[in-house]
Amino acid sequence: MTRSTGAKGCSPDNAAAEGFFGRPRQEFFHRRSFAGVSMDGFIGMLNDYMVWYRDKRIKTEYGTGIMDRRRKLGLVA
Repeated sequence: MTRSTGAKGCSPDNAAAEGFFGRPRQEFFHRRSFAGVSMDGFIGMLNDYMVWYRDKRIKTEYGTGIMDRRRKLGLVA
């Protein structure tokens, strides 16, 4: 991943980027040992995490996953 943030002094952009990149650090990187994992294996694990994060992770604001919320609102099939 390449981190991309806003211009220097643009705190709303930087805060959003820090919030996004902080979550995988807490939930993905710090909970595992990557000893003996190949680069392809790591990429696969990270991809699985990102799919889970996008589709299945429970948002406390909604009480459900974001994709379930979108389905309920009729935004996705």
